[in-house]
Amino acid sequence: MLHKLTKSFVDKVSFEQSGQIFYRDSELLGFGLRVGKSAKVYYAEAKLHGKTVRKSIARHNVVSLDEARSQAKSYLAEISRGKNPHDEEKARKAKLVTLSEVLENYIEARGNLQRSTIQDYRHTFDAYLHDWLKKPAIEISKDMVELKFRKISQTSPSQANKTMRNFRAVMNYAIMKYEDSNGDSIFRHNPVIRITQLRAWHRAVRRDTLIKHYDLAPWYQAVMNLSNDSIAPNREVVKDFLLLVLFTGLRRNEAAKLTWNRVDLKDKTIVIKDTKNHTDHILPLTDFLHDLLTKRKAEAKTKYVFPNETNTGYMTDPKKQIANVIKESGVNFSTHDLRRTFITIAESLDISAYALKRLLNHKMTNDVTAGYIISDVERLRVPMQKITDYILYKIGQKEKADVIPIQMLQASA
Repeated sequence: MLHKLTKSFVDKVSFEQSGQIFYRDSELLGFGLRVGKSAKVYYAEAKLHGKTVRKSIARHNVVSLDEARSQAKSYLAEISRGKNPHDEEKARKAKLVTLSEVLENYIEARGNLQRSTIQDYRHTFDAYLHDWLKKPAIEISKDMVELKFRKISQTSPSQANKTMRNFRAVMNYAIMKYEDSNGDSIFRHNPVIRITQLRAWHRAVRRDTLIKHYDLAPWYQAVMNLSNDSIAPNREVVKDFLLLVLFTGLRRNEAAKLTWNRVDLKDKTIVIKDTKNHTDHILPLTDFLHDLLTKRKAEAKTKYVFPNETNTGYMTDPKKQIANVIKESGVNFSTHDLRRTFITIAESLDISAYALKRLLNHKMTNDVTAGYIISDVERLRVPMQKITDYILYKIGQKEKADVIPIQMLQASA
């Protein structure tokens, strides 16, 4: 609706019962007043690349009519020069976005991140980058990154690497996400590049610890000695958990989060969901594992195969009971060492590379040959049984390992 906008007109015009109406100024084309149910807002609008761009200025009771008309002229001039005032505002806000906001936007954008990964990112940022969280991300410089990296390195080189890798991933996202009015990133570079330029990354020393073949028997005996009492009513859950990890090679959280609806005792299989490579992992159960889970099922009180002490969730890393096993057996190990032990045993038994990858749920997307092999859980029963037989033989629960020479693991011992 075309109308000469004056102060008296703006003051007297009534609010709408529903929707909104636009009063366009007859003197300054592109300037107007938008009236809704509870607000009167000045605005500027014009065509840009064939599309109408409308920019709100302010409510009528916040700025005067003259101030609004002056601001409208400024916006209209920008649009005439090919600039979108919305882009300018977007760029201004982008330059103010804090590192904490970038982190949360990154987590939301990466919708497939596992919960443990999200917790890891938040813990890393809270523990080591807490003094940066409220800063605009654009203000974090290469010098700041270098100093922070060196400071963390004084207590933990590996944590320094991990912190900056997590920070680098979040900043790479920021570079793609936040743009100026021309559509270019507001970040000139990722500040973590300083560590690469200085070749300051710490050399990663990959752990290769595992339970040696001659330590399996004392380790097993100490695990079997875990029994419930009034102080530790969950020891037998830990016992079965450790055995399952050793005999399947599952990752700690994969085993800990296992629920009974993923256990098929009739079909003798288990299905692991929410895996590291985001694909379901189906494993056959040997008789040893079937017996273990059958007994555990008879005592089940929750949906989790390995519940915590209060039966309110799944078991977390049982550090205290692991410490008890280490003390009694003299065998130092972590939960992940059990997975490495499983892998080492499997490799020593000359199990095919494809079967081994399937047992460990490693991706085979880069292997052209693997793409033609049909993954069938029944084909994994024989290699799974070979691994179980060897472990049972070494812990003294089987008279003879039918499938391999006894020299297994001596080379790696």
